Amino acid sequence: MMPWIAVFVGGGFGSLLRYLLAKHYNPVIDGFMTFPYGTFIANIASCFLLGVLMQKHMNGQLGDHTKFLLAVGFCGGFSTFSTFGYEIYLYLQKGQFMIGLGYVSISLLFGIIAIVLGLKVASVL
Repeated sequence: MMPWIAVFVGGGFGSLLRYLLAKHYNPVIDGFMTFPYGTFIANIASCFLLGVLMQKHMNGQLGDHTKFLLAVGFCGGFSTFSTFGYEIYLYLQKGQFMIGLGYVSISLLFGIIAIVLGLKVASVL
């Protein structure tokens, strides 16, 4: 399989799963967005999975085609920086500065922790 096809297929599945998570876990109540759990879950899970996949690739346990399918395609489609940025914009627009700042902070912190945990988990498997 050509790398671009693997990225295309993996990205489609990742995007679909992210959409389903956001649809079910990103509620808007009375015009105010509550915490975007779906986006947060997708981004943190994608960081963890990317850590696992990249460690496996560095160890020679994951081929290039699988890396393109899962790490580049699926994780790229599953995680979303643009939606994250838009959600922060909405918080700022609604005057919910502390919620927006908290969302940025925990997303970055948990994302980095998830990458590190993924790398560590994969190194012992």
